[in-house]
Amino acid sequence: MTDVVIAGIGQTQVGEHWDISLRDLALRAIQAAQHDAGGLNPQALYVGNMFAPNLSNQAHLGALIADYAGLTGIEAATVEAAGASGGAALRQGYLAVASGMVDVALVVGIEKFTDKVGPEVEEAVSTTSDSDFEAVQGMTTTAQAALLMKRYMHEHNVPAHGLANFALTAHANGVANKNAMFRKAIKPETYSKAEMVSDPVNLFDVAPNADGAAALVLTRRELLPSNFPNQLVKIAGSAASSDTLALHDRKDMLYFDTAQTSAGWAMKQAGIILDQVSFFEYHDIFSIYAALSLEAVGFAIKGKGWKLAEDGSIGLKGRIPCATMGGMKARGFPGGASGVYQAAEAVTQLRGQAEANQIANAKYGLIQSLGGPASTAVSHVLMAL
Repeated sequence: MTDVVIAGIGQTQVGEHWDISLRDLALRAIQAAQHDAGGLNPQALYVGNMFAPNLSNQAHLGALIADYAGLTGIEAATVEAAGASGGAALRQGYLAVASGMVDVALVVGIEKFTDKVGPEVEEAVSTTSDSDFEAVQGMTTTAQAALLMKRYMHEHNVPAHGLANFALTAHANGVANKNAMFRKAIKPETYSKAEMVSDPVNLFDVAPNADGAAALVLTRRELLPSNFPNQLVKIAGSAASSDTLALHDRKDMLYFDTAQTSAGWAMKQAGIILDQVSFFEYHDIFSIYAALSLEAVGFAIKGKGWKLAEDGSIGLKGRIPCATMGGMKARGFPGGASGVYQAAEAVTQLRGQAEANQIANAKYGLIQSLGGPASTAVSHVLMAL
């Protein structure tokens, strides 16, 4: 099978961009990625986004962004899978290039939370859950995560601040990421004194909603010149899986089946096992999601994922480094753009350009995006060539 490679990456800083429009954010990421890829011109554009119709009053992003980027005429479409939208857009780009139908694909993740404020944002976020059985009852995504976390702590005898090191690790790693929303490490006592958002979830157990755009240029390896300047990173594995939208319809609410399935398929395609994964970029929109993802993928047995944070295993020098550039907790959660940021950050690691956050001898990176509580999971294995 042909090698699909990421030839260029681009990112904007994640944060509150009150004075920049959605289309301008996307353009900045696109221009950076195309410049990084040596000016490759795409024949297709795949946009990962969650909330533009709700928060920016703008649908039809494919045509909008293609037009604004001077790419009128190419195939362009929006991909939506809640928090996994960016990962799903990357998968569509990968499939298009791997099939041979597209030589160069542009993948863009874009989100603009600050186009609305207050209850309208929470209302938009609630559309990612089951409207008839969850959102209509007043269930927010944070309250749902709090119920999961409370149940997890009860079933597995986790101490009060047992998940604290997920946030501490993310914030420590975010310090050196110039695109991160928060670039300051926190201490255990800071975590323990943090305001409660929805018991037992406190302020540091929730990734902040933020604006941002990231872009990737994909092509086949044989289409690049022999003197192409960038270290090439191959998409060695790509897979997606879905589960029930409503959490209460599952046999085990504390096990992310889709995370297991998609990661397993992606690693099988890449021909690797867990021990070969150099780092894991999980979907840490909530601390409990990080713990459950580590268990589902297989890095920890059920009920012990939190221990990997407590004992330092997920640190930059640990057994399985995670959230190596700050994750969603410190970098920020730019909604449907998150999966594209994960890929750009993983490419930075695999190129050996992560500077203070560099994982030694990084060869394989596993990235995973979740939609809701793993109702959708998209996993990719990226490989340094």
